[in-house]
Amino acid sequence: MTPKAFETRCLRLPAVTKVVQWEGTSVFKVGGKMFALGGGFAARSGGYMFKTSNMAYAMLIEHGVARPAPYLARAKWVQLIGNSALPDAELTAYLAQAHALIVARLPRNTRKLLGLD
Repeated sequence: MTPKAFETRCLRLPAVTKVVQWEGTSVFKVGGKMFALGGGFAARSGGYMFKTSNMAYAMLIEHGVARPAPYLARAKWVQLIGNSALPDAELTAYLAQAHALIVARLPRNTRKLLGLD
């Protein structure tokens, strides 16, 4: 998936914002909490990074498509071995799952304010 397509897929999800931090890295957030990273630091150290479920974390690493994300692995984030490590449709599904995982942990008031509840 191209960086532009990655950005478009992330920004299509409800209530997502993008900020540029950490050496030009695009950080995608919902309710002020990160769910995906692309470009900048992420690109220089491998591929896209995103939050995963415990099962997806183990599976992606076991299949060699991803590795534990630097600094974020303890929170079950992965970094793809390259931007094209997964088919576009599969990566899009993982991004939606990452978004949903973060939304589920937001306070009810925040979800309501963002129209996610």
